[in-house]
Amino acid sequence: MEDRIIIDPTVCNGRPTVRGTRITAQSVLEFLGAGDSIEEILEEYPTLTRDDVLACLRYSSRLMGNHFVIEKVA
Repeated sequence: MEDRIIIDPTVCNGRPTVRGTRITAQSVLEFLGAGDSIEEILEEYPTLTRDDVLACLRYSSRLMGNHFVIEKVA
């Protein structure tokens, strides 16, 4: 989906992370959701780039574009 975002079962329990880091896409999105700017995230995580943060947004946007069905299982 996104070459900057990887899923590796040996890194962060298989959660989507920014390539070459142990920073999850979820962490980046939570900072953005809390109102932090991209610049503030880059200060907190100096190994990230602006393109990495934007890749997290694109990744989550593509995931949300999928069709989801909620089923009662038990």
